[in-house]
Amino acid sequence: MTTIADIAAFLQRFAPAALAEEWDNVGLLAGDRQQPAQRVMTCLTITPDVVAEARQRRAELIVSHHPLPFRALKRITTDDDVGRLLWQLAGAGTAIYSPHTAFDSAANGINQQLAEGLGLIEIAPLVTKPGSEGQAALGAGRHGRLATRLDLESLALSVKQFLRIEQVQLVGRPTGAIERVAVACGSGGEFLESALAAGCQCLVTGETSFHTCLAAEAAGCALVLAGHYATERFAVERLAEVLAKEFSDLDVWASRAERDPLRWC
Repeated sequence: MTTIADIAAFLQRFAPAALAEEWDNVGLLAGDRQQPAQRVMTCLTITPDVVAEARQRRAELIVSHHPLPFRALKRITTDDDVGRLLWQLAGAGTAIYSPHTAFDSAANGINQQLAEGLGLIEIAPLVTKPGSEGQAALGAGRHGRLATRLDLESLALSVKQFLRIEQVQLVGRPTGAIERVAVACGSGGEFLESALAAGCQCLVTGETSFHTCLAAEAAGCALVLAGHYATERFAVERLAEVLAKEFSDLDVWASRAERDPLRWC
């Protein structure tokens, strides 16, 4: 029977922890490695709704993109939200694995999938990870070339179609040819300088600060802001499919209770 250790070992190969940022907390974060597993749920973030779903469906493992816990804890009690969620999952015998920024940067990780989904070619990392020189697909963010130049609104339409969303926010002129595009899932404003250095005319990311928007506008680099949730959730849905294919004896699904906390009105 498949164990938590078997799944963790596969995820480590799929998104090696060496690719994670130094500040991150990745890997098996809670649970018994030797515990057998039959039901596995993927999600973007562990929330009360996600925990309730995991308990109701008796999941032995949650693979959550965002880590829980993220920061070191001195105690685990129900006095705060993090402790309460961890206590509930521990009581239900549910382990937690988080690939987070390792999954962002992996060869078949979120940013690679996002770049391919937008039709980019000649794809390369925006920031190469130390020690990965010569391994073209390893590193943070991605940039590449569009086979056909697009204006900003046409590129935004491609983003909306790929992510199955209705709206994005834009920074920059609606006209003007865009050929080189950078992508950074989640909160990717920190990659603006790398995108400019790579000669990109646009950075597609989830969210960023107002001041980064001003800096991008001043530098002549367009931004497409598609939302933190949208630029990452699609990949945890695909990860469920990857795990189900790798472990045919498992019942694997992406959380159905999870939703974007932000909405347009």
